[in-house]
Formats: sequence, structure tokens, C-alpha cells
Amino acid sequence: MFRRTFWFTAGAAAGVWATTKVNRKLKQLTPESLAAQAANKAIEAGHRLKDFALDVRDGMAEREAELGEALGLDEQPELPAQRRFAVIENHSTKHTKYLENTTYSYNRNEDH
Repeated sequence: MFRRTFWFTAGAAAGVWATTKVNRKLKQLTPESLAAQAANKAIEAGHRLKDFALDVRDGMAEREAELGEALGLDEQPELPAQRRFAVIENHSTKHTKYLENTTYSYNRNEDH
């Protein structure tokens, strides 16, 4: 009697386990789940690509510094002062206005 009860319980537990396993697998194969998995893989690939690019950039800067030391190019070259270019010419007063002196807004996204 106990033997039959044991095997009946073991069979029922195995059936529940198998049913649960099959249902989980079916849920993983739905289109929504597959799309979410693909999106997660794409995000992971993007992070790995970003890490790779940062490693390359660091290596490039390190190698550039090594080459600069080897060639004696450590000092920074002096650049000329930045020029101010005339942007708007006022024809009525015959004098030039510069961009930082204008009252016009160049932001096209303003609401007013």
C-alpha cells in the first residue's frame, strides 16, 4: 500500500515538474519574449562595443604619449589668439556688430 502511494506521489510530482518546465519553455518562445531577449542582447553588445572603444581610445592616447616622448614633442604648441569674425553688418550706421553684441536670439526652439 505504501509502495503504491509512494510511486503515485512520485509520478504526480514528475508530471507537475514536466508540465511546469514545458510551460516555461513555451513562454520563452513567445514573440514578445523573443523580442525582449533580442533587445537585451543588443544592449549587451552595445555596452561591450562601448567598452572596446574606450579601451582603444585609452591605448591610443597612451601610445601617442609614448611617441611624443620618443620624438621630443612633449611641449604644447602655442596657438594664435582666436579671432572675432563679423557676423552681421549694419548698413545704415556703417559699423560692424559682432555676434556676442547682438540682441537677436538664434535659438529656433523658443516658444516666444
